This record gives sequence, C-alpha cells and structure tokens, in this order.
Amino acid sequence: MGDIKSAREIAMEKVEELGEATEEERLRWKYTPQGEELAARYIKRGCNLVDELSKYEEKARRHIIAGAEDVLIGNIGLPMNDSARKSNRKVMDGLKTLKSDKVGVENVFSKMRNIFKHYAEQGEQQRRQAYESLKAEFTAKIQQAVQQQLGSTMGFKIDVDNQPQFQAEWRKLQIQLDSQYIALLNEYKQELRTVS
Repeated sequence: MGDIKSAREIAMEKVEELGEATEEERLRWKYTPQGEELAARYIKRGCNLVDELSKYEEKARRHIIAGAEDVLIGNIGLPMNDSARKSNRKVMDGLKTLKSDKVGVENVFSKMRNIFKHYAEQGEQQRRQAYESLKAEFTAKIQQAVQQQLGSTMGFKIDVDNQPQFQAEWRKLQIQLDSQYIALLNEYKQELRTVS
C-alpha cells in the first residue's frame, strides 16, 4: 500500500518541479503591483508619474511602468459623461508620459478620440431615437392592456419612464448600442498595449 500524501506535500512537490524563480520574475512580482498602485494614485490624486518613477532603479522601473500602463489602459472607457471624459484625458496623458513611442501612442489615441467623438455625437442621437422608440412601444402596449382591462384609457396618465420593465429593456438596449463602441475601443486598447 502506498503512502498517502497531504495536500501540503503534494503542493511542495509541484513547487519543486517548477524550479527556482528567476531574478526577472521576482522583480516583476515585486514591482508590477507597485506600478498598479502608482497608476491608482495618479488617477485619484494626480501624482507626478515622472517624479515617482525616478525613485526607482532602471531594473524595477520597467516593471512599475508595465503595471501602471495596464491599470491606465484598463481605465479608458466610453465618454458617457463629463467625469468619464476628464478621466480619459487624464489617463491618456499619463500613458503618453509612460510610453516611449509617442507617435505610436498618439496614433492609437487618435483612433480612440474618433470613437469618442462618434459616441458623443451620432451615438447620442442613436440612443435618443432608440429611447423614444422604446418608450412609444411600451406606451402603446400599456395603453392596449388598460384598454382591454377597463375598456377605456380616458383619465389615465401613463408614465412609462418609471416602469421597471421599461427601465430593464432600456438598459438592455443601451448595452446593445454601446457594445459596438466597446468592442472597437477594446481593440484599440489591445493595440495600445503593444506600443512601447
């Protein structure tokens, strides 16, 4: 009969099989989270990225920048309101500071700005039209239901906007309308990750 091993013994055997971590891996494990924290501080409080990075030696700086870039890129989103627009500008400024290929970064940002502009202009018009169309459709359905129940809609003021079913359908429709923009934006975010 064989020996029964504890979970700890099995885990230790697997760790031994992996071998010793390289210095590069240790640096990445240590400094990437610090870069993520730096990006969060930059977004929330606006710390100076150049000053903060100058506190680290070159070997660590590369990993800190990678962690910060990942967080900054993840914080680029559709400009749904003024706060989101300001946040995008700040994040993009931070990325310009961190990336060495300024032309490559600006090319991707130009594509992103085109999406943002389209979203704000034509997208807003599409959302408004979709909202009005959905509202008219729901109003007609409710009027028909009231007509069938009571025989008349006289004296009934129908406020579709506050109906939970309407709000749920509107959220679904918004997600559907925004998905095309989000898909394209995610493509550009991926492209931005490849720029040095």
